[in-house]
Amino acid sequence: MRIWLVTIGEPVPVGEALGDRPHRAGALARYLSDQGHDVTWWTSTFDHFRKRHWSLRDTLLEPQPNLRIRLLHGGGYSRNVSWARIRDHQRIAARFARQCRTVARPDLIVASLPSLELCDESVRFGRETDVPVLLDMRDMWPDIFLDLAPGPLRPLAALALGHFFRLGRRACAGASAIMGVTESFVEWGVNKAARQRTAWDRSFPFGYQRGAVTESALAAAARTWDARGIDSVRTPWVACFFGTFGRQLDLTTVLAAAQILQSKNSPIHFVLCGTGDRWNDYRRQAEGLANVTMPGWVDAAAIQTLMARSHVGLDPLPQRFDFLGHINNKAVEYLSAGLPVISSPDRGTLAELLAEHQAGGSYRFGDPGALVAVLERLQADPARRNRMADSALHLFEERFEANRVHAAMENYFIELAFRTGQTPARELSLT
Repeated sequence: MRIWLVTIGEPVPVGEALGDRPHRAGALARYLSDQGHDVTWWTSTFDHFRKRHWSLRDTLLEPQPNLRIRLLHGGGYSRNVSWARIRDHQRIAARFARQCRTVARPDLIVASLPSLELCDESVRFGRETDVPVLLDMRDMWPDIFLDLAPGPLRPLAALALGHFFRLGRRACAGASAIMGVTESFVEWGVNKAARQRTAWDRSFPFGYQRGAVTESALAAAARTWDARGIDSVRTPWVACFFGTFGRQLDLTTVLAAAQILQSKNSPIHFVLCGTGDRWNDYRRQAEGLANVTMPGWVDAAAIQTLMARSHVGLDPLPQRFDFLGHINNKAVEYLSAGLPVISSPDRGTLAELLAEHQAGGSYRFGDPGALVAVLERLQADPARRNRMADSALHLFEERFEANRVHAAMENYFIELAFRTGQTPARELSLT
C-alpha cells in the first residue's frame, strides 16, 4: 500500500537529530516501510526543537527502503507561539499543495493536526483524487490558543482566530475518518466535524519502541552522566524530566518543590532535560539549587541511560482542557523504562490511568508541597516504588509497546484505504 504521512514538528533522521528518538509519525513511518508499504513522510526542513533548519531548500531523503522523507522549507520561527510560526505553516502547506500533485497518488493520507493548513490541503487533495484522508488529532488547535488570552479578551481572540477555527472545522468535516491519541481527542475531532461518530473514528495511543540505540552510544551516554555526577552514589534518588521548556509544562512548581526538598536536606535530585522558550527563566529559578541538574537537550541514548538511573519520571502538565484528555508521549516513555510517572494535575485521563494501574501518582496543579509529599512517600518506601515500577512496565507492554500499537494502526489503515462495507473488520485490541 502507498501511504502518505503528513506531519511537521517531529525529529527527522538527519544531522544532529539522528540521535533523537522518533516521535509518532517518525516511528510509524519506519514501521510501515519495514512491513513493505511504500511510505512518503511530508514534513518540514525546520527542527522544531533546536529552532534551526536541517536544510534551506526543499529536500528529499531516502533513509531506508520503501521510505521517502520530503522536507518542505517554510522559513522557521524562534518562538512556538508567534506569527512567524503561522507563516511557516502556511508556506509549508502551499509547497505541499503544489508538490503533492506531481508525484504518484497514494492509497491513504494520514495527516496530523496540527498543522491546520496541512490538514486542510490534505483533505482538499484527497477529495480531488478520491483518496481517503485520515486526520490524527495530536493537539487541539486552534482552541488552545484562546486559553492564552486573558478572560475579558477571549471574545476578541476568538474573532481574530476565526480563520483558523474555520480551517479546523473544514478539515475535520472533509476527512474520511478521525483518529486521535485518546478517546477525548477523537471526540473533539468528531465534534469539529459536526457529525456523529462512526466505527471508523478510533483512538490509538503513542507507541514507543525501546532499545533503538547502539551499545556504544549508551556507553558514551553513561560516561557523560557519570561526569555530571548523576550516579547512584552522588545522586542516590533521581526524578527526571525530558521535554520542551515552554509555556505548556509547569516546571515552576517542580523547581519550587526542589527548593523545599533542598531545605530539608532530602536526597531527592532533579534532572531536567530540554530546551525551549522559557529555558532562561527556569535556569534563573534553579540558581542556588544544588539538587537540580539542567543539562539542556539530550539525545535518545542519554534519555535511555538517565531513565535507567532514575526512580520516577516527572510529567508536569498544565490544568488545561486538552491536557486533561491527553496521555502524552512523555508519560509513555517513562512507562517504557519501568518508571512510575508523577504527573499533574491530579485529575484527567492520565491521572486516572496511573491511579487505576498503580503506575505512578499525581499532585495538585501548582502545588509544590503536594509534589514534595508524593516524592517523599516514594523515596521513603522503596518497596512501594518498586511495585509501581513493575506496574508501569506491565502497563506499557499491554497498551503502549510500539509494535503492538503500530500493527493495530496498520490494520486500520488497510481497512480504511480499501473498505468495502459500512463497518470495519476485526482489529487488534489494545486493551
